[in-house]
Amino acid sequence: MDHFADSAAIFAAQKAAAPSRRLSFGLAARRTALARLADALDHFRPDLLAALAADLGKPEAEALIWEFLPLQGEISHARRHLGRWMRPRRAATSLTMLGTGARIRPEPRGVSLIIGPWNFPMMLTLGPLVSALAAGNAAILKPSELTPATSSVVARMLRETFPADLVAVAEGGPEVATRLLELPFDHIFFTGGATVGRIVMQAASRHLTPVILELGGKSPVIVGPGADIAAAARHLVWGKFTNAGQTCVAPDHIFVHRSIEAALTTAMTAEIARAFGATPEAIAASPDYARVVNDRHHARLKALLEEAQAQGAQIATGGQSDAARRYLAPTLLKDTTDDMRISQEEIFGPILPVIAYDDLEAVIDRINAGPKPLALYVFERAQAFADRIIAATSSGTVGVNLNVVQFAHPNLPFGGVGASGMGAAHGYQGFRAFSHFRPVLRNHFSALPLLFPPYGRSTACLTRVLGWLTR
Repeated sequence: MDHFADSAAIFAAQKAAAPSRRLSFGLAARRTALARLADALDHFRPDLLAALAADLGKPEAEALIWEFLPLQGEISHARRHLGRWMRPRRAATSLTMLGTGARIRPEPRGVSLIIGPWNFPMMLTLGPLVSALAAGNAAILKPSELTPATSSVVARMLRETFPADLVAVAEGGPEVATRLLELPFDHIFFTGGATVGRIVMQAASRHLTPVILELGGKSPVIVGPGADIAAAARHLVWGKFTNAGQTCVAPDHIFVHRSIEAALTTAMTAEIARAFGATPEAIAASPDYARVVNDRHHARLKALLEEAQAQGAQIATGGQSDAARRYLAPTLLKDTTDDMRISQEEIFGPILPVIAYDDLEAVIDRINAGPKPLALYVFERAQAFADRIIAATSSGTVGVNLNVVQFAHPNLPFGGVGASGMGAAHGYQGFRAFSHFRPVLRNHFSALPLLFPPYGRSTACLTRVLGWLTR
């Protein structure tokens, strides 16, 4: 089957329908489309849960918490606020524009391409679709081929829910995505790694297509000497080891003040035992712990761990693996150094280096010396400690005494900065991302003709007066 040929035909149909969609796809129709998506998620829930378990070993509760709840919340939030978001806004006038009326109209960009990732293959593929529909766009979705079961169910669900000239799915491998990027989409939303993100941006430049890139990076954690150790351990174990560490905003490494390094490591080890099992065998058999997505990524993670150990790093807990089951235990690593590959590459798996520090300014300098991360986390009771780090660093998002959940806040923009991405999504920011804010200026009784040629003394005098008044 030529998936690209089918998608190209659907793209042409979506483009052809764009003028009529601008007139017919108003507030009521968009709310109806979002409601249909919500109903489809309920109807296909058993199939989606089974697919997520097959692709990633996701426990049902974890899939409901991390995939379904954020998506359902996104739909509900958009439907509730869409009327206000769509309303044209009045723009204040200026002295030179007296006698005119200015409005800003949010309008759909047109036809969007949404390229989803494999780590949260339902939520991170369908979440942008919520924003696209809310903004009045048609969309073609390209789910990840690395999670084929989920991709198949998502495709079937959307085909049964929406007409193809509004929402369509292109299944297949990288070659399908590459050829889709040759088409002149009006907007591209990509979630994934920086390497492919550069390819997407380069392809988009050929058509001057605006892009949103949600990438990743090495999101650091700084634990101060006054942190609540038990609370920090609980949050960090949950945020890091859910989905076997395959989360773009998961902690990548921890800087912990040397005075509490041993206590934090002990507390996190105990929390791993509480969450997943008291013995290596129990953790391996835990129904609450996911698996690495495929053999290639499992081999990559195992190599990172083994190379670090060969260079002097020590395992504080975990380290067990089973390639046949794509299993890698929750692992805390200590004594890493900057020249290790695990300190330079995004880990994106269940390995968490714990790095002791004495000087906070040295930690800040180290963070600022690298690419800007997607997320930065601070655990410390003293507010001034967190404020100092926030003021001195740059990252896509920040969490203080929590991690990961800033992604799901409906009224906070989510996105990266620099190497971790560009643009923002979720809630109103997602609506903005998929909209063109079109200025409309109407003449009522403008005096601007007084400045039209032929120019004379009165023109020069009026120009001087306006210049003086606008200073």
